[in-house]
Amino acid sequence: MNLKQIEYALAVAETGSFTRAAERCHVVQSALSHQIARLEETLGASLFERSSRRVRLTPAGEAFVQSARPAMEATRRIAEDVAAACGEVRGQLSIGEISSLTELDLVDLLAGFHRQYPKVDIRWLMAKSELLIADVRERRLDVGFIGVWSGERPEGVEYRLLAEEELVAVLAPDHPLAVIDGLSLAHLRDLPLVDFPAGTGARRQTDEAFAAAGVPHRVQFEVSNIRLVEKFVQRALAVGLVPARIASGFEAVATAVVRDAPRRHLYAIWSKHPTPAARAFVRMIEHSLAARDGG
Repeated sequence: MNLKQIEYALAVAETGSFTRAAERCHVVQSALSHQIARLEETLGASLFERSSRRVRLTPAGEAFVQSARPAMEATRRIAEDVAAACGEVRGQLSIGEISSLTELDLVDLLAGFHRQYPKVDIRWLMAKSELLIADVRERRLDVGFIGVWSGERPEGVEYRLLAEEELVAVLAPDHPLAVIDGLSLAHLRDLPLVDFPAGTGARRQTDEAFAAAGVPHRVQFEVSNIRLVEKFVQRALAVGLVPARIASGFEAVATAVVRDAPRRHLYAIWSKHPTPAARAFVRMIEHSLAARDGG
């Protein structure tokens, strides 16, 4: 068994295709298939069920992937750890954030990081909090920026609280509730709401708040991006509950404080075994927060 064979098998597992795996690994398919056959011979087990449509992992293949992924990650980190010991940070930094991150300007932060550590290859994506937590826990991402309701804590990762935010109601400018002082969740009980999909971390913030208040609510529009909340509200199709700093950036909407509104906690999260690049980035986050807080 060698590292190339492991790399090829993981590529097949992740792409579900020998053809796509060969393209990813920059090798002809026949050579990749040959190496995987030798790996299966060494292990004494078939890793894949092959059909004309797709490739599936066998139970042995699933066990292989579970052990092989951390082994490949550890191998990739050898050069990075040696370089870090010599004072040079390099390798890859994978970052994920929610679409409603308000506490940090992540693009500015990454630009500063790139200037300081030009040999680090930066990758960035946007996703929901629960996916980011899973990706950081499984070390598919190095650092994530998430928002969860106040009763929840990230598990299986290191984390740093960035801020606690109260959600406010956003309504069409001519909505009757826009002029009411002392708005409560009870005022929203019969109104169509726009929110994130059921089961997501963002949605739990509002679901838990309405449940705690004993108020039924109905989400008629489920969206995947915070900016869509603005559009539904502008067109008087729904009312939304969003962080106050997000609402301040919306146009052509009215904002109202809700006295029993849900709250969310923003966290930076990272692996319990961070790479040198991730450790350097977390230090930069800490410095940025200290400067913000006047520390």
